[in-house]
Amino acid sequence: MKRNGVIGGLVVIVVVLAALIAMLATGVIEIAGDDTQDTNRQTVTATVDGFDPARIYRESVGGVALIVAGFASGQQGLGSGFLADEDGHVLTNAHVVAEQGSAATTVQVAFQQEEGASQSRLDAAIVGIDESTDVAVLKVDLAGVEAKVLPLGESAGVVIGEPVVAIGNPLGFSFSLTNGIVSGTGRNLQAPNGAVIPNGIQTNAAINQGNSGGPLLDAGGMVIGINEQIASPSGSFSGLGFAVPIDTAKVVMRDIIEQGAVDHAYLGVQGQTIVPAVAGLLGLPAEEGVLVARVAPGSPADDAGLRGGDRTVELQGAVYVVGGDIITELNGEALTGMEQLAVAVAESEPGDEIELTVVRDGSSRSVTVKLGTRPTSGS
Repeated sequence: MKRNGVIGGLVVIVVVLAALIAMLATGVIEIAGDDTQDTNRQTVTATVDGFDPARIYRESVGGVALIVAGFASGQQGLGSGFLADEDGHVLTNAHVVAEQGSAATTVQVAFQQEEGASQSRLDAAIVGIDESTDVAVLKVDLAGVEAKVLPLGESAGVVIGEPVVAIGNPLGFSFSLTNGIVSGTGRNLQAPNGAVIPNGIQTNAAINQGNSGGPLLDAGGMVIGINEQIASPSGSFSGLGFAVPIDTAKVVMRDIIEQGAVDHAYLGVQGQTIVPAVAGLLGLPAEEGVLVARVAPGSPADDAGLRGGDRTVELQGAVYVVGGDIITELNGEALTGMEQLAVAVAESEPGDEIELTVVRDGSSRSVTVKLGTRPTSGS
């Protein structure tokens, strides 16, 4: 998924309203407190099969954070996050606290307090950033702070059509609630470094700039995803929002806390998807699969003997690198394209073995590759 343009995607945290962010960061504008409703007045809420957005908001907003990040470039960004454990760890998106791969120089978070209580911004330490999943872990000192740990659910069981809510700080409107449904599951999202994030959750709950890093919650108030990007022709919400699955985020958080980084599987190829029409025009010996354009030296693919292309051919404006291997099967199943291969690698662990069927010089052969650890980026 592209992160700009027609499917311009990433819910970037740099809010164009620079003056608003500056006032937020300096305290000129205070973050609004909770509007406590009169308990003697009947509260009207929309409920469907027990789905009560107002209740979820009341029970969850105390764990949602407003995040203000400052960068060496002089820019400031506004995003969201949420408290994930009693130790003060806050989950958010990597792109909320990193700019083109460089971590923010300062990060402050703020939790909503009871009405009338002063709202203070807390200095946060960046524990770790994983751009391959667009997840970052912060830590704050919770001494004297009233904040609620949000329960982490499971994204594996999420079904299309179930109701969800998103809480965050879109366009500087702090602690806003939107609701909708799960519109799709199993979406492949593109991380800031170009890696594939598998099993993303699609929702029509409104997500805009500043929502990044905030929680996507189910009807029971369990976090099932981290709101991460949108697909939009205009750059604003148009009904297509996406979240990093919480099952992925939990593993990333654990690894960052325990070892300071996340190890991702690595194959070491750059490839191009081929389809029958293209294969016929290029005269390729296979109709479908992945055309291996380049093999990284010293990578697992290189160690296994895979070969990249040696010349380029332009076809209807597209450039193909030919002369290398064509991968047609992955673990005995037909391989339809590069995205499928990237997802398989993303779902594997370093040290796992994958079986590839490769067409070379018109003949087919089986190649076993032991995956390594991704250096900084790659498939």
